[in-house]
Amino acid sequence: MVCADERQWLPPGGQRWTTLAELAAAGHAADVRTVEPGLTGIGADPPVAIGQRSLLVTTPAGNVLWDPSGFIDDDAVAAVRAAGGLRFVTASHPHFYGAITSWADAFGAEILVPADDAAWLRAGDQRVRTWSGVLEVLPAVTLIQCGGHFPGSAVLHWAAGADGRGVLLSGDTIFVTPGEDRVTFVWSAPNRLPLSEAAVTGVWEAVRPYRFDRVYGGWWTPVLRAGAWETVQRSAIRYIEHLRGTAS
Repeated sequence: MVCADERQWLPPGGQRWTTLAELAAAGHAADVRTVEPGLTGIGADPPVAIGQRSLLVTTPAGNVLWDPSGFIDDDAVAAVRAAGGLRFVTASHPHFYGAITSWADAFGAEILVPADDAAWLRAGDQRVRTWSGVLEVLPAVTLIQCGGHFPGSAVLHWAAGADGRGVLLSGDTIFVTPGEDRVTFVWSAPNRLPLSEAAVTGVWEAVRPYRFDRVYGGWWTPVLRAGAWETVQRSAIRYIEHLRGTAS
């Protein structure tokens, strides 16, 4: 159970379960926004759970849904269908797997899951494909396994994003901080558990070969809007300095 993992938490009163139908009856509805040309955000209004939202990357070769929202309704499906449907659904880490099958079922899409994290996914779906390392999902749209938060934690590199300067969709793998001027890396955000030097170095080395000027995390904001490659490098160095006790 993912919520019993040390990276996550359980409320003192225990878990509470719901359904998509109950959420819709309570007034939740799809929140669809244009983020930038070729990139659409899909969340819920009011937000569900931690307020995470999906990102739909649209390309001439097909579309991929990143970090699928835990809420899906007819309006969300219609918005994706109007944008050309889905070929693939994938996520940065297992905490965002909750509704991945519902999204894939709506479009007959293939689910891409890192082999290292596949055990967290519900068994039995024949459309699941595991991968590791690097996978070009669509032309110039690439999954990169970084590790860190989970062994299979990943980012999605979209080379055409930010007017051709490149974009990373990072979910929880690389956290954009509230000031939108740096990023951080964590083993557990809610439980305030840091990553090791080796893990932070691994995340940076995984993304270093790619050109990107912008980073979108798992929420509408914050966003690292420009100079992202340099900022991720600088943030990784600073994080390691604090781990070593050499930060001044």
